[in-house]
Amino acid sequence: MRKAALILSIIVLCVLLATGCSRYVDEDSYNADAMQPVISEEPLTFTEEPIEDESSNGSNEPCTPQPAALIPPTYSDSRTRAAAHGANDFAFRLSAALAQNIEYENLVVSPFSVWLPLAALINATDMAYRPALLEALGAAGINIDDANSHINHAASRMLFNLTNQDGRRYAREFGFEYHNPLQIANAVFIDNDTHIRQDFAQAFMDYYRGTVMNVDFSSPDAVHTVNTWASYHTNGLITNIVQDFNPNTVAAIANAIYFADRWSWEFNPDYTTQGIFYSPIGELEAYFMQREGDQLYYEDDYIQAIHLSFRTGGGMQILLPKSGCAVELLSSMTMERFGEIMTGSQLSDGKLLLPRFSIESRFNDLADTLTALGVPLFDKAAEPLTGGLIYEDIPLWLSGAVQMAVIEVDEQGTTAAAVTIMDIFGAAPALPAEPFVMICNRPFVFILYGFTNDGGRQVLFTGVVNQP
Repeated sequence: MRKAALILSIIVLCVLLATGCSRYVDEDSYNADAMQPVISEEPLTFTEEPIEDESSNGSNEPCTPQPAALIPPTYSDSRTRAAAHGANDFAFRLSAALAQNIEYENLVVSPFSVWLPLAALINATDMAYRPALLEALGAAGINIDDANSHINHAASRMLFNLTNQDGRRYAREFGFEYHNPLQIANAVFIDNDTHIRQDFAQAFMDYYRGTVMNVDFSSPDAVHTVNTWASYHTNGLITNIVQDFNPNTVAAIANAIYFADRWSWEFNPDYTTQGIFYSPIGELEAYFMQREGDQLYYEDDYIQAIHLSFRTGGGMQILLPKSGCAVELLSSMTMERFGEIMTGSQLSDGKLLLPRFSIESRFNDLADTLTALGVPLFDKAAEPLTGGLIYEDIPLWLSGAVQMAVIEVDEQGTTAAAVTIMDIFGAAPALPAEPFVMICNRPFVFILYGFTNDGGRQVLFTGVVNQP
C-alpha cells in the first residue's frame, strides 16, 4: 500500500509540474458563438469542468456576484493566439521605447501590467478608436466588430494559464497545498459621484478578475485606498504608487503583478564571489553567483544567452551582447528574435557567472510613451472612453499612466512586482446658458446680409451706430 501511495503521489506531482499543457481540437470545429461575453443571453460553454476562481467563497447569495470561470484554452484559435502574440509584440515595443531614456541607469518594466488594463478598456472604447487601440496592443488583425469579445477571451485564457488553474484544481482534488508564484490583480476605482456601466463591470470581473471600488477622488483617502491595494497585491513591495489625484479624475484602472519563485537549480551561495562589474559609468564591485554543468545555452555572432528555469514553470533568459550595449540589444529585441533564442537553446556544459541584482524603476510619463506607441485613449479632444465606462454623459479619456516595478535576483530565485495606474479624466458637460440681457444703449455694429447659392449668407451692408 505504501508503494502504491508513493506512485500516486509521484503521478500527481508530475501533473502539477506540467503546467500549460492543454487539449486542442481542430480550429474548424470551433463555435464562434462561444466568443460572446458571459453577460449575453448565450453564455460560454466549455469542453471540461469550469475552474473556480480562488477568490470565490462558494456563496450563492444573489447580492454577491461571482466571476465566471476563467476560460481553459482547450482548442486552438487563431484570434486568441494573435492577441496573445500581440501582447508579446507590445512588450518588446514598450520595452524598447522605455529603454531609450534610461542612459546608464537600470531598467525593469512589466509590459503585461500595462497591456492588461489597456486590453480591458477596449470594452469601454468608442468603436471609432478601437482599430488604433488594437494595433497598439499588437492585435490589428482581429475583426473590429467583435474585437472586445476576442480580446476578453484571449485575456481570460492567458490568465487561466498564468495563474495555473489546472494546478489549483489538481491540488484541490488530491488535498495538496498549492501556491502559485504569480499573482495578478486588476481593479477599477470609481468616483463616488459616478456609476460604472454594468456591462463593463461584468466583463472586467469575468475575463480579467477585476474588482470595482468606489472612492472619493477629492479626498486624500483615495490615495490611501489605491496605495493600500497596491501594497496588498505586491506583498508590500510597492506601497506609494500615487501621491495625489487630480480633481478631474473620474476613475482609475489599475493592475498589480507579483512573482516569487525559486530556481529549479539554485545557485550554491558558497560559490558566490566578489568581483568587478564593468558598467558604463566605471568599475563596480558586485557579488557573482556561479553555476557549472549542463545548462540551456544559446550563442550566435551577436549574443550569448542562458535560460534559468523556475520550480513551478517558466523561466528567465539572460542575454549578454558580444558588442554594443545592453540598451541597444533590448531595443532591437522582437518576438521573433526571442523565439529564435528560445528554440535554439541547447543543453551545454559550461560555467555561468551572474551578479546578484536588485532594481527598482518608476515611469511617471508612461502616457507619453503609450501615445507614441499608438494608444488612442489619451486624446482629450477625441474623448475615446465616453459612454463606455460610466452611465453619466461625461466626456472621458485617459489622462496619465504610471508604473512602478521592482525585481530582486539572488541564489535562491527571483522576486518581482509591478503596479500600473491609469487615470481617467472627465469633463462636465456644458451648462445651459443663463438668460441673457442685451441693452443697446451704447454704440453698436450691424451686418446686413442676404442669401445666394454660392455665398450662403452674403454680407450686403455693415456699419456702426454711434448716434441713432
